[in-house]
Amino acid sequence: MNVERVSASRISYWDILLIMNYNMPYPVTCLTRGADLTEDGVVVLCPPDCSQWRASVFGTGTYAAISSVCGAAMHRGVLGPSGGSVRVHKQQGRHNYMSSYAHGIQSQSLSRWTASFNLTTKKPLKKPSVKKALAGGNKDCQMDIALVIDSSNNIGQRRFNLQKNFVAKLAAMLRVGPTGPHVGLIQASDSPRTEFVLTNYTQPKELLFAIKELAYLGGDTNTGKAIMHTAETFFTQDNGARRGHPRVMMVLMDGWPSDDLEQAAMLARESGINVFLVSVAKPAPEELAMVQDKDFMKKAVCKDNGFFTYLIPSWFSTTKHVKPLTQRLCSLDSLLCSKTCYNSVNIGFLIDGSSSVGEGNFRLVLDFLAGIARSFDISDMGSRIGAVQFTYDQKLEFSLFDYSTKEDAINALRRIPYMSGGTATGEAIRYTTQNLFRRSGPGRNFLIVVTDGQSYDDVRGPALAAQKQGITIFSVGIAWAPLDDLKAMSSQPKDSHTFFSREFTSLVELIPLLVRGICRDFTENN
Repeated sequence: MNVERVSASRISYWDILLIMNYNMPYPVTCLTRGADLTEDGVVVLCPPDCSQWRASVFGTGTYAAISSVCGAAMHRGVLGPSGGSVRVHKQQGRHNYMSSYAHGIQSQSLSRWTASFNLTTKKPLKKPSVKKALAGGNKDCQMDIALVIDSSNNIGQRRFNLQKNFVAKLAAMLRVGPTGPHVGLIQASDSPRTEFVLTNYTQPKELLFAIKELAYLGGDTNTGKAIMHTAETFFTQDNGARRGHPRVMMVLMDGWPSDDLEQAAMLARESGINVFLVSVAKPAPEELAMVQDKDFMKKAVCKDNGFFTYLIPSWFSTTKHVKPLTQRLCSLDSLLCSKTCYNSVNIGFLIDGSSSVGEGNFRLVLDFLAGIARSFDISDMGSRIGAVQFTYDQKLEFSLFDYSTKEDAINALRRIPYMSGGTATGEAIRYTTQNLFRRSGPGRNFLIVVTDGQSYDDVRGPALAAQKQGITIFSVGIAWAPLDDLKAMSSQPKDSHTFFSREFTSLVELIPLLVRGICRDFTENN
C-alpha cells in the first residue's frame, strides 16, 4: 500500500482536556432510566432502534424518573429511530402522569412518582466541571474492553501516531472509571504484545498518557495471532476482568491481515468475547490480489450482521467516527456474543409453601434453589433471580431487581419464611407472570415451579398463558406431586422440562440437570 505523507501528531495536555470535555454526549442503553442519571442537564447518546426494546415510558412531556430516557425522547419527538443526542433535565416528582401515543411510542399513566425529567436538544449555558463529570466513569458502559491496535510495517510510524490519537479520543469518550468501562491494550505485530491490562489505568488522564507513550513495533500484520493471544490470556481475573461484565475486543487494522483470523475469532466467540473489527484504508481494487482471504472481516467478528464491522476510509477522517463507534461498543443489548446462558437469564422460583411440605423440607427446597442460583452470574448487568411463595395465597418474596449481587440474592432466598397453607399452583403461576415477570431484564425468562402435591386449581391454562409471554417453565415435583400436573405446567418438550424426586433430600441431584436444561434452551433460542 502507498504510505500517506502526513506529519507525526502528538497528544498535548490541552488535547486531553478537550477530548475529556463534559459536553461530549456519552452513550446509554435503550433501557437507561432517568433515575439512573446522577447529574442534571447531562447529554446522553441514545442507540438506534430503541422502539424494538419495549422500554417503559410514563407520562407526556414531563416523564416519571423510572421512564426510559431514550424511549421518552422518541415519544417527545426530539429523537428519531436512528438515535442521537438529547439533554436530560431533572425535575421534582408530581402526581398524575398522563398516558399518550406519539411518534410510534405508547406512554403509560402513573398516579405519582418521586422524581421527573424532561428533554431538550439545546446546549447548556454553563459547563459542569470535568472533574465532577468524570467521577466514577460511565456506568451505562460497564464493559471490559481490549483494544488491539495495528503496529505492523503496513501502517508505518506516521499513521501509527494518527491511530494513537484516534484511540485516545475513543478512550476519552468511553469515560473509563471504577464503575465505568475498563480498557486494556494489545499491539499486533509479528508477535502480539500486551501493553497494559484492564486494571492498570482506571482514570481517563492516566489512560490517555499511557496511549500517548506507546512505541511503534513494526513487523507483519499478524492480527489473527493477536486475537488468539487476547482471547486466551487477556480477560482473566488476574488482569482485572470483572465477573458478569460484557467482554469486548476492538481490533484496529490498516489494510489487511498477514495471517488467518477464522480460528482465533471462533475461540473469541466461544469465550463470550464480542469482537469488533475496524478496518481503516481497506484494500484498493488493484491490491485485492494480495489479500489471502477476501472475507476476513466477516470471519473475524462476533456476528456477520453489519454491527460488528466498521469501515473508515482514511486515517485523516477518524475523528468523526469516534461517537458512532463508541455508541456501538456500549450498546449492551446488541453485544450478542457476551450473552451466555450463565449471564443473560432471568430465573423466577415459584415455591410451594403448603402445609404438606413442612418447615424442615421447606429449608431443603431453598437449599436446592440456592444451588441452582449459584451456577449463574448474578449481577446488575448479568442474570437475575426472583422468588414467589404460594399456598392458597401468593407472596412476592423478592423481585428480579431487588438484589444485584449473587451473595445478596442467595442470602435473600435462604431467609424466606415458611408460610403453610393450601396448594393453588395455577393461581400462583398467574400471579408470578403478572408480578415477578411484569418487569424483567433483557435476558430470556425462566420459571422453576417446585411443589410436593396436587393443585386445587387448574394449572394448564395459566402455564400456557405464561409460555405465550415468553416464559419457559420447568416443573419439579416431590413426594406426592402428580406427574400429570407437572407435565401440564412444563414447557415443550415435556420430558426435558419435567423433573421428579421421591425425597426432598434428593433434590440436590437435580441441580446440574436443571442448569443444563436452562443452558440448552437458551442456546437453541439464540
